[in-house]
Amino acid sequence: MASSTLEDGARGQAQRRRGCEHYDRGCLLKAPCCDKLYTCRLCHDNNEDHQLDRFKVKEVQCINCEKIQRAQQTCEECSTLFGEYYCSVCHLFDKDKKQYHCENCGICRIGPKEDYFHCLKCNLCLAVNLQGKHKCIENVSRQDCPICLEDIHTSRIVARVLPCGHLLHKTCYEGMLKEGYRCPLCMHSALDMSRHWRQLDDEVAQTPMPSEYQNMTVDILCNDCNGRSTVQFHILGMKCNICESYNTTQAGRYKISLDQQ
Repeated sequence: MASSTLEDGARGQAQRRRGCEHYDRGCLLKAPCCDKLYTCRLCHDNNEDHQLDRFKVKEVQCINCEKIQRAQQTCEECSTLFGEYYCSVCHLFDKDKKQYHCENCGICRIGPKEDYFHCLKCNLCLAVNLQGKHKCIENVSRQDCPICLEDIHTSRIVARVLPCGHLLHKTCYEGMLKEGYRCPLCMHSALDMSRHWRQLDDEVAQTPMPSEYQNMTVDILCNDCNGRSTVQFHILGMKCNICESYNTTQAGRYKISLDQQ
């Protein structure tokens, strides 16, 4: 029994030395919450009933000489490099991915840094091509993804910024597009639909309504521009008179002109 236990322990240690699916690093973190050794905070959180506070990590164990020491980039005993990139604030060890620590975000981001800027209102690092070209929502990244309900701000999954300013995980965004095109929070179109609207124009023109419906109108609210308008009813969709979007909802009763009553 003792031999089996030793073998299991050795096997577990060997698995930890190979690293994990999340990071490429040469050390194990000593969790200050439970004093256990884990390759990373994600591995810790997946196996424990509590979360590891990355900022409170003080010690690491070298995977080669197994010396426990203060968190640093290189082993003080055998000179093993713990990570090509090391952040002394987040205690992030990893291969070089052009990471940088953003003081405003409070965590490390994958760069290169010159390709991103921090929007103070959104409180998030965004690609420079969005500077002055995105809709700001205060502290938007501090909200959970509305699809998976998981954290966005500290997630390792890239965030997708929608035209409305809301954020989704990139994987959640791609899954959403298989079933719809609207932001799950505000119903605004999540991508450029102008080509589809032109196709719908043709379909509406080629599909006349029966005579008893041809003079029927309805009040609508546009989910894209938030404008209200009165338009002719059509079963295929009602087009906003303001921005020409078909992303609309009925906002009133049907009306029939007096000469049809």
